[in-house]
Amino acid sequence: MILDLHLKLDPRAELLIQERLHNPFAYLGPHHENGRYVVRVFNPHASEVWLKTQHGSEALIRLHSDGLFEWHGSKEPRHPYILRIKENRPGPNYGVESLVHDCYAFAPQISDFDLHLFNEGKLHQAYRLLGSHATQIDGIPGVRFAVWAPNAERISVIGEFNSWDGRVHPMAAHGSSGVWELFIPEIKQGLLYKFEIRNHAGSLFVKTDPYANAFELRPGTAARTASAIHHTWQDEEWMEQRSNWDWLHAPLNIYEVHAGSWKRHPDGRFYTYRELADNLVPYLKDMGYTHVELMPISEHPLDESWGYQATGYFAATSRFGSPDDLCHFIDSCHQAGIGVLLDWVPAHFPQDAFALAYFDGTALYEHEDPRLGLHQDWGTHIFNYGRNEVKSFLLSSAHYWLSQFHFDGLRVDAVASMLYLDYSRKSGEWLPNKHGGRENLEAIEFLRELNIMVHEVFPGALTLAEESTSWPGISRPVYLSGLGFSMKWNMGWMNDTLSFMLLDPIYRCYNHNQLTFSQLYTYSENFMLPFSHDEVVHGKGSLLDKMPGDSWQKFANLRLLLTFQMTSPGKKLNFMGNEFGQGREWRSSWELEWWQLSLEPHQGIQNIARDLNHLYRNLPALYEQDFDQGGFSWIDCQDAERSLLSFLRHGRNGETVVIAFNFTPVPRHSYRIGVPFNCIYREFFNSDSHYYGGGNLGNSCEIQAELLPWMGQPYSLEIVLPPLAGIMLTPVKT
Repeated sequence: MILDLHLKLDPRAELLIQERLHNPFAYLGPHHENGRYVVRVFNPHASEVWLKTQHGSEALIRLHSDGLFEWHGSKEPRHPYILRIKENRPGPNYGVESLVHDCYAFAPQISDFDLHLFNEGKLHQAYRLLGSHATQIDGIPGVRFAVWAPNAERISVIGEFNSWDGRVHPMAAHGSSGVWELFIPEIKQGLLYKFEIRNHAGSLFVKTDPYANAFELRPGTAARTASAIHHTWQDEEWMEQRSNWDWLHAPLNIYEVHAGSWKRHPDGRFYTYRELADNLVPYLKDMGYTHVELMPISEHPLDESWGYQATGYFAATSRFGSPDDLCHFIDSCHQAGIGVLLDWVPAHFPQDAFALAYFDGTALYEHEDPRLGLHQDWGTHIFNYGRNEVKSFLLSSAHYWLSQFHFDGLRVDAVASMLYLDYSRKSGEWLPNKHGGRENLEAIEFLRELNIMVHEVFPGALTLAEESTSWPGISRPVYLSGLGFSMKWNMGWMNDTLSFMLLDPIYRCYNHNQLTFSQLYTYSENFMLPFSHDEVVHGKGSLLDKMPGDSWQKFANLRLLLTFQMTSPGKKLNFMGNEFGQGREWRSSWELEWWQLSLEPHQGIQNIARDLNHLYRNLPALYEQDFDQGGFSWIDCQDAERSLLSFLRHGRNGETVVIAFNFTPVPRHSYRIGVPFNCIYREFFNSDSHYYGGGNLGNSCEIQAELLPWMGQPYSLEIVLPPLAGIMLTPVKT
C-alpha cells in the first residue's frame, strides 16, 4: 500500500475529512472518471484497505492519514464489491481484518414520489420511509437509515457498530427534501444508534431518531436498529367485528390504566406487557369493562411525566418490554372481547436536548417564536402544525399505532391547548392568526386531517378528544364543519358533578343545578363522562377522599356517584382505583392500594362497580341513545330542597328504566314518583344494598303503579329512597 500525503486532495475530500461533505456519494464509493474506474473509501479506523477482485485483493492507495483510500482500475468492480479492512485502533481488535460491503456502493432507495408526499404533509406512513429499517439491497442484508433535517450541513449515523464515530458513516441528502439516507450493510437488528448532526454554523450535536421504533431502557436515550414486529396476530374476529361496529349505539365503558402503577412486583419492578396480559385482561373481563385505555406508552425519558412528554412517537416504551410484547397484550385483550385505546399526545413535546427540540439546530418540529412554540404550563414545545413534514410526522405516528399494534382508537390529549393560540397566555404573550383571531388554524386543519384518516383507514376505530372548552362541533363530521372526533370528554359534567358531590349534603340544595345543567348541552356533542387520572392527583385526593362526611357517608357518596355516572347519558371512563375506592390519591411511583380490598367497605365499592358495569352492558336503555335526546327524559329535576332527582332512560326498542337518587343522608319513605306505564315495577338495583356496604333500605316487593298523574307522568308509585343512594326500577309487563 502506498502512503502519499503530498497528493493534492479533491475539495470534496477536504470537506469529507472536515466532516462537512453534504453528499458523500458524490465522492465515496464507485465512480467512472476520466475513462477509469475509481473506488474511494473513508475509514478512520483502518490502516489498510483492499478491494476483493476476481484475481484476489488489490490494495487501495492511502490519500490521507485520517483514513481516506482510493483504488483505480480499467475494469468496473463487480457489484456489490467487498472490502478487506485491517483495524488500526488500539484495543483487542487491533490488526484484525474483516470483510465488509461498502455502504457507498448502494444507491439511495427512497423514491422521489414518497419524498414529494412527505414534503406535502400527505405521507401517512412516513415510518416506512424514515427511521431505521432492516432490508436487503442487491441481495445484501443490512439496515437503511433515513432522517429529516433540512438545515443540517452533514449528518452521520453513529452507534455500536462504528464506535459512535461520526466520521465513519456520513449520510446523503435527497436534494431539497431535507431527507438524509444511508444503507449500512450487514449490521444487526437491535443495535444502539443515534444521529450526529453538524449545522451550517459549525455546531456539532447528537440526536436520537424521531422515527425509531425501539429505544434502550432509560436513562439511556439511544434508538435500536430496525426492531421489526414479528407477532402473529390472532384477533381477526375482533378486527372484523370492529369494522362493522355501531359504536354510537353500543356500550362503551373504559378503564384508564397507567401501566407502571396498576400493579408492581414486591421489589418494585414494573409488570411487563405480557404480565399485564396475564393479570389485567382477566380483571377487565371480570369487572365488565368494554375497553382499556393506556396512558401514554410512547417512549419517554421521565417516569414522573406519566408518558405525556414523549420522545419516541413511534416506539412503545422499553420499560414494559418489546413491541412484540405489547402486541401480545393487545391481542390478548381482543381475544377476550376488550378494546384497547391509546392516550396519544400531539399537543406538545419536551425540551430534552437529545430528542425533537431544535433537531437540526433550528426550530424544526416547533416554532421559533416562543409566543407560538412554547407551552408555558408544561415547559414544552408546541408542534408547528403548519409545517407539512410535521403533519406527516404526526399523522404517521397515529397511523403507526393503529396499524402496527391494532389499537382501537386514540384518546387525543390536551386538544384545547391546540385549538387556541392564547391558551394559558396573557395579553401580549401570543400571536393572532392571519385573520386576527385566537384560533390556531393550522392545528384545526391537522386535527381534521387526523380524524378523516383514522375513520377512513381504520373503520370502527375511535378518536376521543380531551377538550374542555365550548368549541363547537368537536365530535361532528368534518363535512359538517366539525373537527371529526368520535367523542369529546364532558369536562363540564365532570366538574359540576364532582363540585356538587364534594359539598356537605346540607348545602347541596343550593347547588342542585350542578346536577341538571348539563342536560342543556348534552346532545350538542357525542360526550364521554370521565373520572380520569387528572381528578385524583396533585393534592385533589382520590374519589373516595373527596366525598364529605364520616366513613359510612364517604362510601355511600362514592356508591351514589358511580351510580349517577353509569346511568347518565354519555359513554363512561374511570381511572384505575376508582372501582374499589382507593383511599389515597394516585401515586405513579407505586401500585394501587390493592390491600384495601381486604376491607369490607372497599369490597362493596368493587362489587357495585362490577355490577354497574355489567348492568350497563346488558341494558340497552342505558347506552343505546346516549347521544340522542330520545334516550333521556326527566321525571323530576326540581326537588332541590330535598336534593332528590329522577329520570327515565329509554332504549331504541321501547325499553325504559326508572332511576331515582337521594343526595342526602335522610331516607325518604313513601316517596311518590311519576312513571310512564300502568304496570308492576320491580327494583333491580339499589346502591344501598348490603352487598355493596349499604344499609339495605329499599323496595323488596313489586310495586303496582297507580292511576294518579304525578310529575308530568300519567301514573305514579310510592317508593322508599334510601339515604345517599340511587335505585333503578324496571316496568314488568302484566
